[in-house]
Amino acid sequence: MKALLLIDIQNGFCPGGNLAVPEGDQVVPVANALIDSGKYALVVASQDWHPEDHGSFASTHADKNPFDMGVLSGKPQMLWPDHCVQGTDDAELHPDLNIDGIHLIQQKGQKQHIDSYSAFRDNDQEAHTGLADYLRSQGVTELDICGLATDYCVKFSALDAVDMLPGVKVRFIEDASRGIDPVGVTAAMEEMVSRGIDITSSRAILAGW
Repeated sequence: MKALLLIDIQNGFCPGGNLAVPEGDQVVPVANALIDSGKYALVVASQDWHPEDHGSFASTHADKNPFDMGVLSGKPQMLWPDHCVQGTDDAELHPDLNIDGIHLIQQKGQKQHIDSYSAFRDNDQEAHTGLADYLRSQGVTELDICGLATDYCVKFSALDAVDMLPGVKVRFIEDASRGIDPVGVTAAMEEMVSRGIDITSSRAILAGW
């Protein structure tokens, strides 16, 4: 079975959001084309769903500003603007995203003391979201991943898919994703390729390549 995993296509990561990714909203029509294509038997979307005092927010650290480096649970942590707080419009999936075509929304980042870039597990790799078990139970053999942001949540989700779903073919859809930092995006793609993740495009998928 072929599945599509959409990472954090939320208001908070699109223009006007609290942690906007440049051109983040431009992934929405591409994602919709993929959802509507009939190429995927299963579509899953992840959703950052932070408590208002989440430890990754710079506002919860004295004398820290957004994008400073800090420490969270003893590990280095990029400190972000408050974003995707549970129950706020910032946390909602983009209103133009075809939510009716999504079979499961996997929330993440709900624990105050640890961040969760990956849709599969927390950054300390101790607590799992249950997504890997769900995909295995559905018989997924191929997993295409895209969304926001390439150099953070998309990358970590793809790498965890390789680790936690042995035997599943994982691909990254480049044009259905956007990143925060161009240098970071290049490094993320190189790391994904080094781990056996193929780079593809929506055009190739829709053409059946």
